[in-house]
Amino acid sequence: MQHGPRANKENAIEFYRMAYLGDPTTAVERFVGAEYIQHNPLVGDGKQAFIEYFNEMADRSPDKEIEFLRAVGEGNLVALHTHQTWPGGEE
Repeated sequence: MQHGPRANKENAIEFYRMAYLGDPTTAVERFVGAEYIQHNPLVGDGKQAFIEYFNEMADRSPDKEIEFLRAVGEGNLVALHTHQTWPGGEE
């Protein structure tokens, strides 16, 4: 896997897209190191908690969509700005 601000942004987008659209196990295998710390209080720490959360989300809302509006990277930090559309038109 390549590194640097541009590659880090591309990797972050691919990781989030893959997890959000229903394949969190592969996302974790490809992009997560030995430890995963979750900053969303609705999701537990660790890889398995992340996988379970995104699998449940995919089961509940398989028709959701995501658009990546911005990716900001500096050093090894990346922030993503997304627009999510859920079934029923909820955004």
